Amino acid sequence: MITDPKTPKSKRNVSMPDFLCEELKEYIGRLYGFLPTDRIFHLTKSFLHHEMTRGAGKAGVKRIRIHDLRHSHVSLLISMGFSAVSIGNRVGHESVDITFRYAHMFPTEQIQMAELLNAEFKEGTKE
Repeated sequence: MITDPKTPKSKRNVSMPDFLCEELKEYIGRLYGFLPTDRIFHLTKSFLHHEMTRGAGKAGVKRIRIHDLRHSHVSLLISMGFSAVSIGNRVGHESVDITFRYAHMFPTEQIQMAELLNAEFKEGTKE
């Protein structure tokens, strides 16, 4: 069932990496009689649930929910150094405060921050 998005900010343009664009082009190219108005994926929630369970079992990892992939994406972007504002805009967070809820996931960043501040301090005292 297709419904309206939860918030106005849910409607947005999101840039995709080239590798994903290529995969989607290949996938769409294999669809027979595909029209611009057609849905790209014809998957049910139960099918995705089953496949997540199967894939996790095969990989020997804990199963996560489909929505948790969104959290993984945000976590990856944080670890790549993107700002909370740009990440929040990408995923449609209504407030940057929502994005900041992920900050606890990177305890080593506190150590890295201290090390970088030490390096800056040492560099500044040499002058």
